[in-house]
Amino acid sequence: MTKTKWIIGGIAALVIILAACAAPYFFIGAPAEGVVKVRKGSTIDMISDSIQANVDATFGKRVATMMNLMGAKVENREGAFRIKPGMSPFTAARRIKNGVQDGIRFTFNNVRTLDEWTQRWGDTFMEGPDNMRKALKDSATCAKYGKTPETIACLLMPDTYEFYWNISPEKMLDRMFDYYNEFWTAERKAKAERLGLTPDQVATVASIVEEETVKADERGKVARLYLNRYQQGMRLQADPTVKFAIGDFSIKRITVPMTQINSPYNTYRVDGLPPGPIRLPEKSTIDAVLDAPQHDYLYMCARPDFSGYHDFTRDYKSHLDNAHRYQDALNSRGIK
Repeated sequence: MTKTKWIIGGIAALVIILAACAAPYFFIGAPAEGVVKVRKGSTIDMISDSIQANVDATFGKRVATMMNLMGAKVENREGAFRIKPGMSPFTAARRIKNGVQDGIRFTFNNVRTLDEWTQRWGDTFMEGPDNMRKALKDSATCAKYGKTPETIACLLMPDTYEFYWNISPEKMLDRMFDYYNEFWTAERKAKAERLGLTPDQVATVASIVEEETVKADERGKVARLYLNRYQQGMRLQADPTVKFAIGDFSIKRITVPMTQINSPYNTYRVDGLPPGPIRLPEKSTIDAVLDAPQHDYLYMCARPDFSGYHDFTRDYKSHLDNAHRYQDALNSRGIK
């Protein structure tokens, strides 16, 4: 009986020792959250170093121990793996070993140029900006989606998306094309057709509207003004298109010489719409164009109180009066 007790006691002690040794690997979770990005050719030690740098040193070493015990082959592993607080080293090691990567949230808004968007994309995903920039400028890639290098930006509709970190530019654009088609329902396309515009032309108008006014409740009114001009064969004469043509959105005051710049985007010199959007318009602004309320205004001028709103008129003489008041306000503030 005594011998049996000794055996039972020894087994119990062994179990306790094993449990104590296993606890840090199976039951003691990560103290913080972090994302570990793994490229092909990485070793277990390299992955461990990344976890130590992004999460916790002790946790990173324990993950490496588990991966070695599992015999993990990671040379061809690639992706971003999120370590969540409380996740055990065993779970983290198994997810990396099996390539169970997590999506990366990508939110973009208030973006003007393709170069700006491309840099944001490159700062977020594995391939970097150069390959995406090349894809966006490639005529064959654009043609795949029925776009030109000037209208390919219409695919990039501001919102929050989720993609794998190692997504290629081609797959990314495929996904954005899917989202683009989801947005452009039959109802929205019918509204665009009634305006005499294609979806991409609507986005182009929306991009001008967004640059013209920071007031969301004024966007429909501004949109209708430009639609009136377009449908009557008048030049849009939109100041934001001049800023885009010059490449300087910081300009506070458009001068006559500026309106003479030779560019297909300068709507003071060219008829109709520019060849593509001058920024990435929000979905809500596109809807504001599609649902623009009816009016017969043809002219607008920023209010001299600098409220961000505009004064609208039907005749050019009244517009000149508004413009003089606004120019006087600029002069009084020393804005050149």
